[in-house]
Amino acid sequence: MCSHGARGRAPGPGDTRPGRRETGPGPADGNEADRRNPAGDEMKLHTRCGRTINVTRFTPRGLPTRMGRVVLDTSFASYDEDELWTSLTAEEARRLAGLLLFQAAAVDPEPSAAPGVVEVVPVVQDAYEVRVRGHVLTVDQPLADGGKDTAPTPVELFVAAVASCAAHYAGRFLDRHGAGREGFSVRAGFRMADDRPPRVASLLLTVTAPTVPAGKLAALRAVVSHCTVTNTLARAPETTLEVRGAPSEESARDTQTSPH
Repeated sequence: MCSHGARGRAPGPGDTRPGRRETGPGPADGNEADRRNPAGDEMKLHTRCGRTINVTRFTPRGLPTRMGRVVLDTSFASYDEDELWTSLTAEEARRLAGLLLFQAAAVDPEPSAAPGVVEVVPVVQDAYEVRVRGHVLTVDQPLADGGKDTAPTPVELFVAAVASCAAHYAGRFLDRHGAGREGFSVRAGFRMADDRPPRVASLLLTVTAPTVPAGKLAALRAVVSHCTVTNTLARAPETTLEVRGAPSEESARDTQTSPH
């Protein structure tokens, strides 16, 4: 069912009310937009039902950016202006969530944590929020394993880290050699071990770079094979596990260091 509604229009550039509507995050004082940030169609969601949702933000003039509001401006036709809801596909809902998070970060930016620190906190059941330098990721478990499958598993994020790190190194290689990125991709296949302990038994990385001539493929392979995540797998870091309980319990803290 495709029904949408919006009884009013969000404040726009032509409004007489003191304020400013923006698309991408700007400076903290809220006086001008950052030219490097997305604008226009990049912040719009075009639904299969023929509606457009524009995700912007409104910042009162003279006030800090954090005093602003995220604005959803939904197009509507005369025949459905009395409807106060809209329907989205699952894909559209995820896209809208991403746009909302983008604008929320501009209105109320989280303080960036120091590099080298990752914090994980529970969301609900097997879903967790992963905080990295002000960025937020989520993990979950598949339905077959008791989760809700709302996000990748930690193991899948691990494999994704290998693949995306390889892509970063490969992409920089393409840039240095003046090769375009048309058709460029990195695919990672992985297999879990059949025995204990649970772990990834094997990884297969496939880098596809149609713009790289045959004579430079060996150099590309050498660069990608030494990406930071792959180097970390080759030389496993020392891992220290510290468990903390109630602050008043002297015995609630236990630390164990493993060479792997």
